[in-house]
Amino acid sequence: MAALISPAHTQTRPEIISPKPDSVQVTIYRDPARGNGGGMNLNFLNGFAVVTETRRITVPAGPATIRFAGVAEGMVAVSAVIRGLPGGIIEQNRDKKLLSPGSLVDGTLGNRVTLRRTDPATGAVTERDAVIRSGSQGALVVETEAGVEALQCSGLPEKIIYENLPGGLFATPVLSVDTVSPQAATAEVTLTYLAAGFDWNADYVVKLGADGTSLDLFSWLTLANGNAESFADAELLVIAGTLNIRQPMRAIADKPQATPLYIQCWPRGSTARGIFEPPPPPPPPPPMMMAPSAMRAESADAIMVTASRKVEAELEALGDLKLYRVPFRSTVAAKGQKQVKLLGKQNVPARLVYRGSADGSGEEPGPLQIEVRMDNKTATGLGLPLPSGRIAVFDGAGDNGLLIGQGRMRDYAVGQEVKFTIGQSNAVQLASMRTQGTSKSGWDGYRLELTNANPGPVTAEIDLAGLADVDLRKASGRTIRKDGKHVWLVTIPANERVKLTYESRSKYR
Repeated sequence: MAALISPAHTQTRPEIISPKPDSVQVTIYRDPARGNGGGMNLNFLNGFAVVTETRRITVPAGPATIRFAGVAEGMVAVSAVIRGLPGGIIEQNRDKKLLSPGSLVDGTLGNRVTLRRTDPATGAVTERDAVIRSGSQGALVVETEAGVEALQCSGLPEKIIYENLPGGLFATPVLSVDTVSPQAATAEVTLTYLAAGFDWNADYVVKLGADGTSLDLFSWLTLANGNAESFADAELLVIAGTLNIRQPMRAIADKPQATPLYIQCWPRGSTARGIFEPPPPPPPPPPMMMAPSAMRAESADAIMVTASRKVEAELEALGDLKLYRVPFRSTVAAKGQKQVKLLGKQNVPARLVYRGSADGSGEEPGPLQIEVRMDNKTATGLGLPLPSGRIAVFDGAGDNGLLIGQGRMRDYAVGQEVKFTIGQSNAVQLASMRTQGTSKSGWDGYRLELTNANPGPVTAEIDLAGLADVDLRKASGRTIRKDGKHVWLVTIPANERVKLTYESRSKYR
């Protein structure tokens, strides 16, 4: 049997802990199921990221265990790729126990600790040796020279002092790898892995020109990190486009566990009434008010810092996807969001179009949808891939810039006509009614009436049929074919009304 024991198994394997990366790059992919610009919830982020960390690690000759501390809690451990170790990797493990009050108690069960109490009347502090006799679930029972008691049930301020940290506990998530190096060396090691709990979104601000024929377009890129770890001074990238994801990252991310500590006490004299719930803690004190001059100074500093960064995300191609690179390093805080300028364009030609559908219901007139349109071409001052996002539209006719509508926009490529709905118009309405029942040859008759109560003319587009496979005849106005449908295209003068009569028939009749 002795001959079967290799020297590697008889040696003590030293541990090398890398507390944090020297540099990190975070590439964030959107949640493919969130839709066109839906909001993000930090507690339920379904996007993901590719995290690339660079660490400088000194390894001894022979076997060793290297612990990469500070990786994302949403790390997909099976995706980890490590390069740069002289001896390569023999085995890797995800250390799942995080340092927490509960894990400290469980890891010290049956061992000696120091119990410190403070008398609130005199301020006297006493310390005595104690042994933990229960786990983290239920009452925290300790044994001292005076006997067995439940912690935090004496009414005195008290705490436990631990002499040593139990093995296998870390303050941040850890990935551990075993290696055997042919010689001692200091290596630059790269760790790359997928991580759940990220997402990003584009938010647009549109200011319509006073003449209604142009707009200024500004966009924020909002990055979200739902993990409990921050990524300081990181290189940030986002990917626009849809990947074929077979399984959500959150389903395969094996998050480490931080064991909570539950402390409960029984009321004196009897346990028949059940467990005593301690009263809730008092509310935090109100924040200190700053002097007006200090508030002004802080506000001025914040504005100055924001205004000093005149940069925006740089666009690059990534196959059929689009990559936006933030041109400066920045920190993505734990459970936080960060905004970076995506684009800013002025005097982009645009137009307002009022849209509706003819349903022949014969009811009272109904409002039309207000749609903003612009051509995504370089010649128009735009010509950029536009990722989906939320849009807020402001009136540029006055100095106040009042909000006049909100909408959402899907992804648009260069060369496409961009359009998004910002609301309804009560000033431009459509009445649609059937004037003739189905004839023997299958034709139905309709009459439409559009009214415009605006002080200026407007352009309207009305879909004349819900299906593309419809024939049209005897139209009294201009109709075109658009997206396979018959569309009434008309300009309505100010404070006027226009009418259209036509007949339609399904091609399958």
